[in-house]
Amino acid sequence: MKRRHIEESIFKALMIGSSGLVVGSLGLILLTVIAKGAPALNLAMFTQTPKGGYYLGKEGGILNAIVGSLYLAGGGTALALLLSLPITLYLGSYVRRRSRWAPIVRLALDVLWGIPSIVYGAFGFTIMAALSIRASLLGGILVLALLELPIMTRAMDEVIRMMPSELEQAALALGATRLETTLHIVTRQTLPGLTTAILLAFGRGIGDAASVLFTAGYTDRIPTSLFQPAASLPLAVFFQLGTPFPEVQQRGYAAALILTVLILLVSLGSRWLSARLGRYAIR
Repeated sequence: MKRRHIEESIFKALMIGSSGLVVGSLGLILLTVIAKGAPALNLAMFTQTPKGGYYLGKEGGILNAIVGSLYLAGGGTALALLLSLPITLYLGSYVRRRSRWAPIVRLALDVLWGIPSIVYGAFGFTIMAALSIRASLLGGILVLALLELPIMTRAMDEVIRMMPSELEQAALALGATRLETTLHIVTRQTLPGLTTAILLAFGRGIGDAASVLFTAGYTDRIPTSLFQPAASLPLAVFFQLGTPFPEVQQRGYAAALILTVLILLVSLGSRWLSARLGRYAIR
């Protein structure tokens, strides 16, 4: 009995320590970017694009990177959703539980999820070079959609698999078609989880740098066309921290702070939407 209590105490201490490490890491990251980036924050950072000499410490802001990141992540998430939702609903409602096809699809999605984003960028660059397409907003959106596709699909798939099958069977028994059951029962019951999956993929897309480095390029202007290059916040951080000028490096930390706050808002928005939409789900 004494040994069991000792084991329980050890594992409890490990769990508390692991939780503290996660919270402490987040706090340390926030303190670092706030301490080094907050002094450089001003209205110009949000309202102006880089002007001449910006990377030498002169005037300007990163509006181009903020807008570019929203364009890239928003477009990539929307395109990934158009592909992910049909795949998820097909796996959850149309494929039989014992089918051999579903595990193959899920395995392919898991492998795609584990591929580094730099590989997606290299793949996109190869395709664009073969088609003689320059780095552009469209290229970045397509690669981010491919990057987010397995994340969104697998997250949605797990949510739908946790839904009680009795609800679906009851709807089918009452005469509803499988399509009606999928659209009106399955999606309604899993809406909080589906929303969380979408925002999770959006957060991954807006924070990725490697995939858009080769495909979206970088520019000091706000793109007005899908075929123009687009800046992004992760690359703005990378380029500014790589300069030898302390003022520009401080702006790089400010850009990192802005990116961190955006991802934090996405996470908080995900929790708020899940709680709000959860009232429609049967528990």
